[in-house]
Amino acid sequence: MLGSQCCKNPPTLSSSSGNGSVLELGGFNTYVSGPSTSKLAILLVSDVYGYEAPNLRTIADKVAAAGYYVVVPDFFFGDPYNEEKSLSPWFELHKPDKGFEDAKQVAAALKDKGISAIGAAGFCWGAKVVIDLAKSDDIQAAVLLHPSLVKVDDFKEVKPPVAILAAEIDHFCPPERIKQYEEILLSKPEVDKFVKIYPSVKHGWTVRYNVEDKKAVQRAEEAHRDMLDWLTKHVK
Repeated sequence: MLGSQCCKNPPTLSSSSGNGSVLELGGFNTYVSGPSTSKLAILLVSDVYGYEAPNLRTIADKVAAAGYYVVVPDFFFGDPYNEEKSLSPWFELHKPDKGFEDAKQVAAALKDKGISAIGAAGFCWGAKVVIDLAKSDDIQAAVLLHPSLVKVDDFKEVKPPVAILAAEIDHFCPPERIKQYEEILLSKPEVDKFVKIYPSVKHGWTVRYNVEDKKAVQRAEEAHRDMLDWLTKHVK
């Protein structure tokens, strides 16, 4: 199950946020940003609050500005989590293993459009979807941002380069667990890896930050730069 930190600082969702547009891709409503002619795509997988979170779309636009075709699918089919819902029943309807199958469908649709390389980044809930994708040949790079639901054994099967961007203050996935993930990755010399624990930040800091809080924005942007640097290195 998800931890309580996974539901902190809920965003105010907005269907009109971002510089991109919403279209159908692989059977899903998808926020897309960046040049549709690009042969390089980045799949962003949301946390429990879904693809209409303004900060998430801002991140998508940042990545798109580097020349990527960025896609953020609605893997919750219009039913993102909110505080009026009971978390356990909602989670039973929206488990990451279903998200993984849906993500493979989106990856196939991108390849049908002529995309030659795909990178993927997942936030919290989405990190589990992305690590499962990283066990396949569907993506060329993976980034996990304050992951939830990820298991140590998941890293034994990864194929492409993997980056883990983690919070120092994370009750659900603390630094000790991140170190376990790193140990598995270090045992796989054939897999490029990057692991960073950001000091003084909490789970969710990369996507659920207060845009009016200058320090919070700066801390989030540091992780965004590291994410983009990793994707630029490996998705080309």
